[in-house]
Amino acid sequence: MERIDNNNNTDFEKEDAYLRAEKRIKELKGFYSHAFFYVVINLFLIGMVAFNSGSDLWSFGTFSTAFFWGIGLSFHALGVFGKNALFSKSWEERKVREYMQKDETKWE
Repeated sequence: MERIDNNNNTDFEKEDAYLRAEKRIKELKGFYSHAFFYVVINLFLIGMVAFNSGSDLWSFGTFSTAFFWGIGLSFHALGVFGKNALFSKSWEERKVREYMQKDETKWE
């Protein structure tokens, strides 16, 4: 019977973990650059409208680019951080412990 070398399997797991981490970093960099350009360009556009139009600054047209681009940025964030970004598993566990502690102090 032939012995399987676990060292090769460990090397594969390390390389796989490295590639996953590298992919995650690229996703994060992409999102952060998207958010940076969102802020810079929309501040510029709103500033140009504010300086060039003497009236009616607070119309939908002034903020429409920021609004619709913000929707796209939200979907990009959802894709990068996942749908459980706010309510992750660790958040659920913390809340369960918190409510259990409150319940214990209530009955003491």
